[in-house]
Amino acid sequence: MKKIVLVATVKPFASEAVEGIKKIAEEAGYEFRLLEKYPDQSALIDAVKDVNALIVRSDKVTQEVIDAGQNLEIIVRAGAGFDNIDIQYAKQKGIVVMNTPGQNANAVAELALGMMVFIARNQFNGKPGTELKGKTMGLLAFGNVARNVARIAKGFEMDVYAYDAFIPKEKIAESGVKPVDSVEELFRTCQYVSLHIPLTDQTRGSINYDLLKLMPKNATLVNTARGEVIDEDGLIRIMEERDDFKYISDIKPEKEEVFKEKFEGRYFFTPKKMGAQTKEANINAGLAAIRQIVNYFEKGDTAFQVNK
Repeated sequence: MKKIVLVATVKPFASEAVEGIKKIAEEAGYEFRLLEKYPDQSALIDAVKDVNALIVRSDKVTQEVIDAGQNLEIIVRAGAGFDNIDIQYAKQKGIVVMNTPGQNANAVAELALGMMVFIARNQFNGKPGTELKGKTMGLLAFGNVARNVARIAKGFEMDVYAYDAFIPKEKIAESGVKPVDSVEELFRTCQYVSLHIPLTDQTRGSINYDLLKLMPKNATLVNTARGEVIDEDGLIRIMEERDDFKYISDIKPEKEEVFKEKFEGRYFFTPKKMGAQTKEANINAGLAAIRQIVNYFEKGDTAFQVNK
């Protein structure tokens, strides 16, 4: 029986990515379907009813969506983060969930450094700013994005540190990055701290006042991870107490109006989550997703499964 692959994206892939996904799917003998810019969740629920494989970006794959997909065998998140998918419920239903780690990493890293330059130079408002050269950069977690941030930051001649509870210090050091022993040491040491932690029960709200107050003078917090890892009240408190503290992110905070009212010139947020919003990242992640689906159906390959 022919497999049906649905690409469902409120934020569409680049046209080249869609064409590539379709080509790979059809060459494998699968039927390709596309749902772009759909108006609401009910459209996604209707669309999944008879499909075998689903590719999404930031789209919400809830229990209701999973229940509607009676033939669903695999869901692939084209990107690294997968908290938009109910992976445990999918597991209960016998559905494999995968992500495509590393495909968006350079795009996110370039955005992080771009925002750092922007805020260091006072958002190009004509007033003197500062340089990144010689400054200390801390990476909280050392996955694909963080490694790319380190590579670019070293090009700026920054002094790069990292902490990751799950990666041996020797592995971090092999990348030319200085490992530290704790999250607290990272924040205490670095003028810039870039967040690359996933959203879990443990990380939710973990970037709090007590941690932020450890940062040295002229500190900047960079968040291209998830908004929920920030304790916003704690962030606002430290920015109220310290006029040298800055915050940049590709995620709007819940209390955006507070930042606008109180911290002019000391924050920057992109209009929507922009980390993976490049043509190259679109194509890389989309093609990786369909290849993983084909490899799963044809070879049983579950290398990138996140709900084992």
